[in-house]
Amino acid sequence: MELTRRDAVAALGALGVGTAGAVGVQQYATGEEGAGETAVDETLIAAAEVLYPSAVTGIDEFVDRFLSGRLDDGPHAEGVREAVDALETRAEAWYDGSFATLTLEERDSLLRETGAAAADEDPEGTAAERIRYYIVNELLLALYSSPTGGELVGIENPQGHAGGLGSYQRGPGA
Repeated sequence: MELTRRDAVAALGALGVGTAGAVGVQQYATGEEGAGETAVDETLIAAAEVLYPSAVTGIDEFVDRFLSGRLDDGPHAEGVREAVDALETRAEAWYDGSFATLTLEERDSLLRETGAAAADEDPEGTAAERIRYYIVNELLLALYSSPTGGELVGIENPQGHAGGLGSYQRGPGA
């Protein structure tokens, strides 16, 4: 299943990102993104390649567009940047390379070794809890709040998306 930029915009809409998303999209379109944001994007795209089902394609553009609406100057964006820094620090120390340059298997292993796979999500917690909250959960939220991602898990109409008359006339499981 191919994720599109439209899926990313739909996911942002489901999360209630409106004006901030428009600013991010404008910065993306005009190339005003800073070098630090490019590194964050690369890391999160590389993480999505590990976290998303193998049947999903179009990850780069989807994650990039989604992030353009989420990485404003607010506290959430700062938390994402700090979690990415924590993950990159471990990638350099444990694998001698940036997260995005590691193989898919090494990235998967690193996410597990940080403890993010088993950690509770906590934006103020340990590095593992912040990686879980700001990277793993952020990327999964993006995927499953999009129409295409919702289809992968049987959610015909993710929250915030109209389903049309047909979906309202059928009973559950029909």
